[in-house]
Amino acid sequence: MKLILASASPRRKELLAKTGLPFDIIPAKGEETITKTVPAEVVMELSQQKAQEIAEQQTEDCIIIGADTIVAKGDVIMGKPKDGADAYRMLDSISDDCHQVYTGVTIIRTGAQPERITFAEKTDVYLYPISEADIRAYIESGDPMDKAGAYGIQGDFAVHVKGIEGDYYNVVGLPIGRVYQELKKMMYI
Repeated sequence: MKLILASASPRRKELLAKTGLPFDIIPAKGEETITKTVPAEVVMELSQQKAQEIAEQQTEDCIIIGADTIVAKGDVIMGKPKDGADAYRMLDSISDDCHQVYTGVTIIRTGAQPERITFAEKTDVYLYPISEADIRAYIESGDPMDKAGAYGIQGDFAVHVKGIEGDYYNVVGLPIGRVYQELKKMMYI
């Protein structure tokens, strides 16, 4: 049975590769529609849309993984920054504080025994104070522009991370341990 990752994210591709399972990448391209406001519900809704879009295109039995990650401080959701000013606003707001990273995952098995599971993982991330100069230098690097919350924990931003509670890989973009366990339950592995 073919395994498909419905994402163009290089980080998700790298994490799914850690399973040793062969998979194809078919990024979802549909417009994201958000009807929820609670962060965990938002990422589950978006992951379902991505996985369902790719599932509907398949003509053979397969398993599709859709995922979406957001950063939130309380109920304020931070997606990918629109520009440098937006990135600055996000980074300044989470400096010297705790925020949450949510990743929603939907796994759909198509075929004679269809199955679907959707879940959200939450990780608390604690940051040291970040100076204005450090924020500006990080924005100048270009790294924050394609990342929820305007940072990537696995890159140069790591020097600002005081600690986490929860799954590190969830912050990177895919809670791979939980994904692997769910694939096992679906008897893919």
